[in-house]
Amino acid sequence: MLKIHNTLTGRKELFEPLVSGTVRMYVCGVTVYDECHIGHARSAFVFDVVRRYLEHSGFSVTFVKNFTDVDDKIIKRANELGKPWQEITATYIDAYYRDMGRLGIKPATVEPKATEHMAEIIGLVQVLLTKGAAYQVNGDVYFQVERYGSYGRLSKRKLDDMQAGARVEVDERKRHPMDFALWKGAKSGEPAWPSPWGPGRPGWHIECSAMSMKHLGETFDIHGGGADLIFPHHENEIAQSCAATGKEFARYWLHNGFVQINQEKMSKSLGNFFTIREIFEKWRGHWSGESFQNDLLTAEVLRYFLLATHYRSPLDFSDIGLEEARNTLNGFYGLFQRLEESAGKEEQGDVRIQPLLERFGDVFGQAMDDDFNTPVAIAEFQRLRSEVNKLLGIGLSRSARVDALGAFRRFGEVLGLFQLKKWQFNVCLKPVPMTGEAHLRAEAVIVRGSQALTDEEIERQLADRLEARKRKDFAKADAIREALEERGIIIEDRPDGTSRWKR
Repeated sequence: MLKIHNTLTGRKELFEPLVSGTVRMYVCGVTVYDECHIGHARSAFVFDVVRRYLEHSGFSVTFVKNFTDVDDKIIKRANELGKPWQEITATYIDAYYRDMGRLGIKPATVEPKATEHMAEIIGLVQVLLTKGAAYQVNGDVYFQVERYGSYGRLSKRKLDDMQAGARVEVDERKRHPMDFALWKGAKSGEPAWPSPWGPGRPGWHIECSAMSMKHLGETFDIHGGGADLIFPHHENEIAQSCAATGKEFARYWLHNGFVQINQEKMSKSLGNFFTIREIFEKWRGHWSGESFQNDLLTAEVLRYFLLATHYRSPLDFSDIGLEEARNTLNGFYGLFQRLEESAGKEEQGDVRIQPLLERFGDVFGQAMDDDFNTPVAIAEFQRLRSEVNKLLGIGLSRSARVDALGAFRRFGEVLGLFQLKKWQFNVCLKPVPMTGEAHLRAEAVIVRGSQALTDEEIERQLADRLEARKRKDFAKADAIREALEERGIIIEDRPDGTSRWKR
């Protein structure tokens, strides 16, 4: 039974959709004024996996992810570049689709734009005015937070203690400092649409309420986004939506954690702000082959790395972490290659493999049912890899190898992993340049890594491992493998009992 940590209640809850077998989910998308960064990538991967697992579990999912394409930041960027705001949004919507395509993110069912929903936005503002939850000041319309008694229940803040969020404007005309704009009267040089209160444009928060209710109804199952959106954005969405309809807005609220860069907060001022495009360009030199294939490899490394941390936890993004993820994936794809080889004895491996695969499926499902616990699911993949390697060393039938490979592919698809048909087994051409503490950590890894072992030392350890396997001392054999892997040596066991290695 799937349990989800609900930010609204602060606890894990049994997931029960409004309509049996159907899930309606809304995730806040990007504001299209700049390139997507690694924080956007994490959110994209998280909710891609949530959607994939729900579908894997038999649910029919309607997934809505919006574009904020009219906003203060967009207008500011257009003015800075001296370009029409429509050109700015078109450019970065195209960039978004480029990046999501490279990352392997499944398109949402509906991807609405705020500018295409002005009728719904204006209609929702009119409802709030009629109900006395909003008020006009010249051409502006504000939501009156004191008219919604539960304001602050998502962010666990008290109204009297709140500070204005990044997008909450200070305005002496407000009845309360935390009142927020539903509609902004037109200003010279800014985009504007006609409304009953004069020309203007919507506030940020009302856009998402209008779009989500348009495509999912007044109450839907899941609302998601980054933890930075809890306040004020999602708090304000709840207030205005519930005030308008008198109903609960979304039943479950999911938020992914922040991304740090080498244990520092990601920011442009610190020079550690990475866009998705920059990451792909940076890793292009790590592979050999066609650009399209290189992008697939980089995307899988990035996905594996990001999913190895639970979605609600903060994540430290580093080059070293990506290298470790790539080395681990090398081990998986090395196993897949050996499973596909037809050579080897046709032993009765099915008797041993089926209980192993059944246990794996059960534990994988338990992990994902526990608030989409991808780190535990990935650890179970690693355990399965180790067990299959042992059996492969002893001898597996062709049908057993097909079953094992099928399990990796089928359950891997839930996480968006292990779907590549071709994997290049090469080590990084040279370390990515780094500075400061990250550089020192990288140097330490290199010193204790594969370059510290000679070929003769590796061969001697492999010979010891082979003798241990012959004695059926698999604990020692595994310990040797793990010790070599920690030093950057990848071992590939062949069906005939021999092994090969690479740095």
